[in-house]
Amino acid sequence: MDDERWQPGMPVLDRQADRGSTPPASSHLSPAPLQPTQPPRQPAQPLLPPSLQGLPPRSVPELRPTPLQRHYISLSVVALIAGATAITALELGVPLGSPLVKLCIAIGAPLLALTTADATLRIWRSAWAWMPVNPGRGAFRLAWVAATVLLLALLTAVTWLVLRS
Repeated sequence: MDDERWQPGMPVLDRQADRGSTPPASSHLSPAPLQPTQPPRQPAQPLLPPSLQGLPPRSVPELRPTPLQRHYISLSVVALIAGATAITALELGVPLGSPLVKLCIAIGAPLLALTTADATLRIWRSAWAWMPVNPGRGAFRLAWVAATVLLLALLTAVTWLVLRS
């Protein structure tokens, strides 16, 4: 039954009158007494489909954008192309100290660091937004923040080593 008002034991009708109105004359049900119509109460939460009601929330709203949110994709694409070029050159036998590889790393690594730092900020905010709702999900996101900070430190060290050689 598609009608959320239907409960087991109620007759199934093709059409049921809304509350406060009388059923059609051909109906075998007695009309319900008219009650004063009240404006519908606004629910505290948005209405969820029945399959999601009673389940823990799947997301929390993002309250403010990160500094690079509008430019995140563009910066990531440039870093991706620089990294793919450097990796392809290395696969083709170009030495690590060659100007081509160093140029790609000099362009791509700072952009990768910026976009990763921006993503880390977003994960950090998400972790603290989840803490009052679901502390387990918040702690999981804090673990991702720790892993991302570790990877940023590794990226910085490798970039420094390659550019010095």
